[in-house]
Amino acid sequence: MTTDQNDAGAELERLNQNISRMEELSQRLVAAMANKRKVDPSLQGPSHDVFMKAATAYWQEWMNNPAKIIEHQAGYWGGMLQHYVDAQRTLSSGKLAAPPDDTPGDKRFANPLWTTHPYFNFIKQNYMRTAQAIDDAVDALEDLDERDRQKVGYFTQQIMDMFAPTNFLATNPDALERAVATQGQSLVDGLENLVRDIESHDGELMVTLSDPKAFHVGENLATTPGKVVFRNRLFELIQYTPTTETVHQTPLLIFPPWINKFYILDLKEKNSLIKWIVDQGFTLFVVSWVNPDASYADVGMDDYVQDGYLTAMEQVKQITGEKQVNAVGYCIAGTTLSLTLALMAKRGDTSVKSATFFTTLTDFSDPGEVGVFLDDSFVDGIERECMQSGILDSFFMSRTFSFLRSNDLIYGPAVKSYMMGETPPAFDLLHWNGDGTNLPARMAIEYLRGLCQSDRFATTGFTICGESVTSADVKTTLCAIACETDHIAPWKPSYRGIQKFGSRSKTFILSESGHIAGIVNPPSKKKYGHYTNPNLKLSPEEWLDGATFNEGTWWGRWQEWLSKKSGKQVPARQPGDAGHPALVDAPGTYVVTGGAAA
Repeated sequence: MTTDQNDAGAELERLNQNISRMEELSQRLVAAMANKRKVDPSLQGPSHDVFMKAATAYWQEWMNNPAKIIEHQAGYWGGMLQHYVDAQRTLSSGKLAAPPDDTPGDKRFANPLWTTHPYFNFIKQNYMRTAQAIDDAVDALEDLDERDRQKVGYFTQQIMDMFAPTNFLATNPDALERAVATQGQSLVDGLENLVRDIESHDGELMVTLSDPKAFHVGENLATTPGKVVFRNRLFELIQYTPTTETVHQTPLLIFPPWINKFYILDLKEKNSLIKWIVDQGFTLFVVSWVNPDASYADVGMDDYVQDGYLTAMEQVKQITGEKQVNAVGYCIAGTTLSLTLALMAKRGDTSVKSATFFTTLTDFSDPGEVGVFLDDSFVDGIERECMQSGILDSFFMSRTFSFLRSNDLIYGPAVKSYMMGETPPAFDLLHWNGDGTNLPARMAIEYLRGLCQSDRFATTGFTICGESVTSADVKTTLCAIACETDHIAPWKPSYRGIQKFGSRSKTFILSESGHIAGIVNPPSKKKYGHYTNPNLKLSPEEWLDGATFNEGTWWGRWQEWLSKKSGKQVPARQPGDAGHPALVDAPGTYVVTGGAAA
């Protein structure tokens, strides 16, 4: 038998093995899909009102201004026809090449074949022209209020992103080239990845963004030395081991968001904000929230303030012997910190010397892109889900935030995993992103109804622990850091919220980048800069126009600000005291097991 015959036989055997493997995987896929959880229709997509309002507005445009609609349609179809003619003319000349292409750049179409190959370029240009035409049509609708226009625009963009030719095997040159190069093995591997993800998420499709075997909390993530020095039903309190001989007198207490786990601030050593703070000579405490189950159904905002914030502050004061702490709140934890500070002001409690807010919204009059998920139909669906299960499952929060960046967090990773057959990358940030937490039912509804929808804290007053409080009640000296491209807590409403605080001393810093990268921005990266402007009486646009751009991270600027609020140097404090013995090493048990029984 010749070498060629041996090679052909081996390839045939490999093909048969792959076909058999695909049959097995297909059976598993069907079985996994059959176990798909029942999800309230309101949580699966926009309400019918969105489509009805868009259709009504479009037909009103037809009736009131038919010339504009006809002009728009003529422009679109004329452009498409010209593109077809250009493509035919190029091919008829004997060139296997693409026609002229004036569509804008898009990282999804990075493969050279999208530019040079007539088939792929024709598909790309058709898609880009159609997407632009639809976008223009939405912008031209005049009989929609701004909230409805935002919803129509957002969900229209989601549909266009979903139907991008890169998301389909037959029109993705990268996937086709990989399939040929691997003799179909990439498709088998991709199907295996798809089945794995659906099986591990109860029949729902959730793309695994990071190699699940690459990271382990407490081993190569969240490794800054420290001890858990207090635990109750809601949180573990971590005190970090000092790395300097002396520290600032006033301790620092960080409240991370309980939508995710705290170790976003303590990923790997090189980008750990927690380690950096300790190295700057601060006595640092961090709250690690419990990951609630159905037994937490009746835990509300009052509980988070009383048994979370106020209790943590009291424990820190007891351990350090200080009368005041400096506090930090990140995202939803910053919103709740502002509620706590307003409550403390009403009670005459001065335990917080200064407050820092990371990407925090307190004015929800314009919540940005997240606002498309805050209409009654969606929140009603959330409430029904919460009442049934006792929690808002992390699945819904993760999916919602992923769709705010669908190309980066859904379609792009799905193409690589399911069509290219690639193993998810070993990326600490994406590992954390996939390590979500649940929300107690009562707390989730109180937050969505009272703060996000009704905007009571910035207007008429939000009731917390028996007191009605507003943002004007916050009197604490503060520093706020927002992020320029934040999709979750947009910087302009964050700025407007800070303007409404009653504090005499306010500092506002605008970091480049988004909700996470703008905060987790260590000096060593020398990547994202920040803007400063001391005049907070200006509109957001005027503030930015007059701001000074500063190279590099805001961390050092915040350190200078915080140091002035942190008192003299005292001998470094080891974690705990006689009344607060170390329970376990950092990062503790809640961040791993989630349960309060740990």
